[in-house]
Amino acid sequence: MAYGITHFFPGGTKEQYEASIAAVHPSRQKLPAGQLFHAAGPSAGGWLIVAVHESQKSWETFRDTILMPKMKAGIPGGFTSPPEERAFEVHDLQK
Repeated sequence: MAYGITHFFPGGTKEQYEASIAAVHPSRQKLPAGQLFHAAGPSAGGWLIVAVHESQKSWETFRDTILMPKMKAGIPGGFTSPPEERAFEVHDLQK
């Protein structure tokens, strides 16, 4: 079952997002393995990211092997604090 994640970075900016995404995604034309969807943009008071993965396991693999190690090491110009995170089992995914 597909698995969705939202990350909200209070006070986050487009510039921080661009630096962060460049560090954790293979390219602008290709999503990380197992990721089906990615969207991001400004939201009241910060920056919001929505991602959908093939499964919870796919999300956890990306989080544990790519996202968290890079964020913990520090991404120059990237987000400086952890996001507010919400996860959900995707009931309906339309493409």
